[in-house]
Amino acid sequence: MPRPGRSDDWGFPRWRSYGDKSREAAKVRLCDRVNCTEVGDRPAPKAPNSPERWYFCEKHAAEYNKNWNYFAGLSKEEAAKRAADESRDASGFRQSAHYEWAGSGDGSRSRDEMRALDLFGLDAHAEFEDIRKAYRARAKELHPDVNPGDEEAAAEFQKVQAAYDVLKSAEQRRIDLG
Repeated sequence: MPRPGRSDDWGFPRWRSYGDKSREAAKVRLCDRVNCTEVGDRPAPKAPNSPERWYFCEKHAAEYNKNWNYFAGLSKEEAAKRAADESRDASGFRQSAHYEWAGSGDGSRSRDEMRALDLFGLDAHAEFEDIRKAYRARAKELHPDVNPGDEEAAAEFQKVQAAYDVLKSAEQRRIDLG
């Protein structure tokens, strides 16, 4: 039995408790979405220009933000002014894209390239030859000569062409830099 006044805190592992023994459980705010039991740690405004906030979990915050209209209730002039202010304030982040600090994923592909790859159903690490094959297959099935009078196919064909142009120019930049 240790002598009174002597600590049994003399090394690892620590034999006594950490801190105050009468600690209460930490209070955790739950998600404000009905029947959700996740931690609500992502604030979201209840109304435009309002200081009141909802607190959602990550899943419900994403769902909420998908439908959020940042310019709701503003006149055209106010909306244009707010957009200009946001653009001005965020210009420093846009400049950092030059150094590939603001890119998506691992930085090897831009956001536009990732969207284009999604259109073709390819992953981020697809080779350009696979991209070319996927483009040709989609172009053959959607070409206006194959689908005369089909406006949906024509619109989809234009999307496929634009996506291929994005990926082709990115590949050309990589070749020029490499």
